[in-house]
Amino acid sequence: MPDIHVSAAVIVDDQGRVLVVRKHGTTRFMQPGGKPEPGESAAQTLIRELREELGVALRESDLRPLGRFVSAAANEPGHRVVADAFTAAIDPAGVRVQAELAELRWITPEDAETLPLAPLSVEHLLPLAWPAATR
Repeated sequence: MPDIHVSAAVIVDDQGRVLVVRKHGTTRFMQPGGKPEPGESAAQTLIRELREELGVALRESDLRPLGRFVSAAANEPGHRVVADAFTAAIDPAGVRVQAELAELRWITPEDAETLPLAPLSVEHLLPLAWPAATR
């Protein structure tokens, strides 16, 4: 399977909810982030994507690496996504949908049971956000 490299953010608010987004023309929600531009590091990619998609301004020192994870791609059949994931603290009030995003939600473990989510979120990233809620 061809690989798609991305950077993704696991962002948890002070109520324990996790930020997920849905892009225009798609049905599955996922962590915010995206694909690198030539020469960008994983952290630089995430900083740019969060600024473009959510209006959030972060520095590399604001990001904490979580690791690299591989899952089936949510929107590109027959591809795998290879994600460098980070966590960061942001002000939920400052987040707004822009660029290619159609929607954002702050979700709980209960919401995740019924919301259409990307495989990467279900298999790897949400369990990092909610370790006590995983089975």
